[in-house]
This record gives sequence, C-alpha cells and structure tokens, in this order.
Amino acid sequence: MPTLLTHPVVPVALGVALGTRWVSPRLLAAGAAAAMLPDADVLAFKFGIAYASAFGHRGATHSVMFAVLLAGLAAALWRPLQARSLAVAALFIFAATLSHPLLDMLTTGGEGVALWWPFSAERHFADWRPIAVSPLRLQQFWGERGWRVLRSEALWVWAPALVLMVCALGLRRWQR
Repeated sequence: MPTLLTHPVVPVALGVALGTRWVSPRLLAAGAAAAMLPDADVLAFKFGIAYASAFGHRGATHSVMFAVLLAGLAAALWRPLQARSLAVAALFIFAATLSHPLLDMLTTGGEGVALWWPFSAERHFADWRPIAVSPLRLQQFWGERGWRVLRSEALWVWAPALVLMVCALGLRRWQR
C-alpha cells in the first residue's frame, strides 16, 4: 500500500485541478478522508481477522462497492459538504475512494485488492507495479525501506499530481 500521506494526494490534485467552483473545501477534505478510509481495515488484525479474509486488509473496503457506498453517503450529505450538487459530491467521493485501491494495485507487495467484492473475493494487482509497498507497521517504516517507499511515491504519485495541478491552474489562468 502507499502511505497514508500519499492516498489523499489524488483527490487533492483532482480538487485543485477542478477548482473551488466544482470542489468546495469541505468536499475536498471529505475526499482526502475518503481516500484514506479504506485502510481502516487494518483494525481487522486486532480482531483476529486474517489478511486474506473478505474483511481483512485490502478486502471489502478496497472495493468498487465500498466506493459506491461512500458516494451514496456523500450524495446524502451534499449540502453540508457544500457541493455544487449531489451528483458532484457523489462522483468526487467515488473517485477519491476508488483511487485508494487503484493505487494499492500499483504496489509491489501485499495480497492484492478485492476490487470486485462482494461479487468476487479474488485479489487483483495491476500488470505494472512501480510503487514500492509500504510496511504495515510504523516501526518497520523507519530507515532505508521507508525512504525507498517515499521516493517511489514521490516519483509515481506526487510528481504526476503536481504536474496535473500546475497544468490545471495554468490553464485556468490562461483562460481568464
């Protein structure tokens, strides 16, 4: 998995690219939280739920269905999120949530992602996996392994997100 520092980068980049006309600060914050929420499934380890279980790490919370459920919640809360419409709230939160398992599929380790749960328990990876997997335990992160993970995320997630934001901001400025 990418680190919790990296998962919100995708919705933040998307929100900045779209601008506050489409994505309010509240919706942006909700998108950042939604992008991190799937990893709450690591709590399953505390309850003795196996990694490979449907409710283990990278299971149900890493599925399209989970993204749909959060999108439905966002649609119901579109006014408090100060979204332009319930559709905008739902689509933004769906994309933010789904970005999490899609990034996880690009990592070099773990059990894969149960993207199609509850229809299939099969775990998936992308054919191309350039992002170094982050360790689950914080104490394993410190040192060379952690720096390798952060360098990988900077190259494959942070840099493209920054390019997207700069290009979108430049385009908006140019259009004025």
